[in-house]
Amino acid sequence: MNHTPSAAAPERTQQGVHHSAEASPKASTRFSKRSAAAVLVCWLLVVFDGYDLIVYGTVQGSLITETGWGLTKATAGTLGSMAFLGMMIGAIFAGRMSDSWGRRRTIISCAALFSIFTILCAFAPNAAVFGGLRLLAGIGLGGLVPSANALVAELVPAKWRSTIATLMMSGVPIGGSIAALAGIPLIPAFGWPVMFLVAAVALLVVVPLGMRFLPETLPPAKSMKQTESVGFRSLLLAPYLGMSLLFAISTLVTLFAWYGLGTWLPNLMQLAGYNLGSALTFALALNLGAVVGSVATAWAGTRFGPIPTAIAAAAVAAVALGVLVAGPPVGLVYVMLVLAGVGTHGTQCLIIAAVASHYPAHLRGTALGWALGVGRIGAVAAPQAGGLLLAAGLGVNSNFLAFAGAAAVAAVLLGAIGSKIKTAKTESKNTTPVGASNV
Repeated sequence: MNHTPSAAAPERTQQGVHHSAEASPKASTRFSKRSAAAVLVCWLLVVFDGYDLIVYGTVQGSLITETGWGLTKATAGTLGSMAFLGMMIGAIFAGRMSDSWGRRRTIISCAALFSIFTILCAFAPNAAVFGGLRLLAGIGLGGLVPSANALVAELVPAKWRSTIATLMMSGVPIGGSIAALAGIPLIPAFGWPVMFLVAAVALLVVVPLGMRFLPETLPPAKSMKQTESVGFRSLLLAPYLGMSLLFAISTLVTLFAWYGLGTWLPNLMQLAGYNLGSALTFALALNLGAVVGSVATAWAGTRFGPIPTAIAAAAVAAVALGVLVAGPPVGLVYVMLVLAGVGTHGTQCLIIAAVASHYPAHLRGTALGWALGVGRIGAVAAPQAGGLLLAAGLGVNSNFLAFAGAAAVAAVLLGAIGSKIKTAKTESKNTTPVGASNV
């Protein structure tokens, strides 16, 4: 999933002039009903991103046992990676599409692309076609979510921007919860294809709503692209190189844990002896924890700072997943999965907040794109890694250990980020900080 936070978009400038909601006094003090409707439509689209995260996990067992496609656990993991690969591709080109076509046209086009190819997954005759369709659907999702968040940033008054950004991020685990809940009655009654037909709601309802309520924004001028190109190169030069690498790798391992759990959890719980209904309720617990985490960590991040809170959240996720290896009672399993959802999703939200706070305005959007783009590698690798571990005969616990290890690595990397920030503050105590602000 590529969730570009709305706080970053307004900082983009051209010749020193802001082209955003913040540049307009009217926009900074008013939040019209039409803008609220547009924000709601964008949130609904983010919900479908979350649905897509979990939907493959809900049908994975059925694809292996019922389709006759000859899937193994390893090849099923590869198939699960296709949508994430598509999302990475879509995210790379999302900015260019928005610049060329405008936000509204990009959002609607990507939503239609995702919806059509997700619906077609229900009719896939074999694994190769299914994987190709998931790849194409992922491209639509990858371009849709950051564009939707960027548009929201232009519509929301400054005083509401942080709150709305948090609520937008909550759409991801809410969508995942819907997928888990829907799968419990629908898969046994109608089979796995029905889970992909749910995308018809996006095509027939949300896309028309987008055409009705989403406003168009003017594409930035060509000189903007030149500035962004220079900015991207600047991320990998002093004084930004070390922090850019740390932020990118911490995003990668966090998304590895989050997407790995989202893809494999239902199947892992079935392999551990639970029936499909119970396995999906475990996925529901994970996503409900993520909903709580998106709100709780936003509050804690405001009070204690995003980096210290992110370190704590990543540690909580690592410990919770480690406890699962011990085979605790079912009640404790639910608690640990809720905490894992709080920790993994909350950590990712906080990393994005930290990136947006650390870099100066002219590099902020570029830095977010860098961190999330590299982070998508973790999302692509996680389903494949989970399948390979199972195919190697290492058992269910190998997955939990891998995801716990990723969360622990994230905590260590975030600790290094916090240390570098503290050192930089100390060194520049009596000078003007260069390239960074408080996080």
